[in-house]
Amino acid sequence: MRSYRYFDLVMATFVAVLLVSNIASSAKIVDAGFSLFGLRLSFDGGTLLFPLSYIFGDILTEVYGYARSRRVIWTGFAMSLLMSGCLWLIQVLPGEEAWLQYAGDGAYGAILGSVSSGTIVAASMLAYLFGEFSNSFILAKMKVWMQGRHLWVRTIGSTLVGEGLDTAVFITLACLFGVFPWTIALSLIVSNYLLKVGIEVLFTPATYGIVGFLKKREQEDFYDRDTHFNPFLFRI
Repeated sequence: MRSYRYFDLVMATFVAVLLVSNIASSAKIVDAGFSLFGLRLSFDGGTLLFPLSYIFGDILTEVYGYARSRRVIWTGFAMSLLMSGCLWLIQVLPGEEAWLQYAGDGAYGAILGSVSSGTIVAASMLAYLFGEFSNSFILAKMKVWMQGRHLWVRTIGSTLVGEGLDTAVFITLACLFGVFPWTIALSLIVSNYLLKVGIEVLFTPATYGIVGFLKKREQEDFYDRDTHFNPFLFRI
C-alpha cells in the first residue's frame, strides 16, 4: 500500500469539519434574512461548515480514489459516534454547584442535548452516509467516463445529488426526532440545499488549486476503473 504525504491531513480536516458542523447544527437556527417565492429561508448553523466536508470528499476521491475516500467516510462516522458518546457521558455526570447556578444542565441540554442523546448525530450520520457515498461514487464514475476532464462538472454534479440526499434525509429525520419543528422543515431543506451547493460552486477555484497541488506532490491521480464500490468494504 502506498503512503502519502498529505492524505492524513486531508482526512483530519474532513473529520474536524464533520464534528464541528454536527455541534453547530444543534446549536442555532439562523434566519437567512430573505424569502424565496414567499418561503422565509433559514438554515441550521452547521450548514455554514458542513459543505466543506463534501469539498474534501471530492478532493479525496479525485486524487486518492473511492476506496480511500470510503475509509475516510467511515472514520468520520466512527468519530461522530465517539463525540456523541462523550457528550452524553458529560451530560449525565453531576454538575458542579457554581456551574449549575450560571449555566446548568438545562442550558447544556438545550444546546448539546440532541448531540449527546444521539438524535442529531443519528440524523446527521444517516444523511451523511447517503450523501457522501453517493457523492464519491458519482464523482469516481464521472472521472472515468470523462477521462479526467472537466473537474468542475464532476464536483458540482456529484454535489447536486449528494447534498440533495443529505439535506432531505437529515432535515426529515431531525424533524421526526423532534430536533427541528415541522413548520420550518421545507424552509430548512430549500435554504440548506441552496447554500450548500452555492458554497461548493464558490469554492471551485480552491478545489482546483488543492487538487492540482496534491496530484503533483503525491504523484497520484487515481482512476476507479477496477474498484469495488460496495460502501461496506473497508479494505483498500
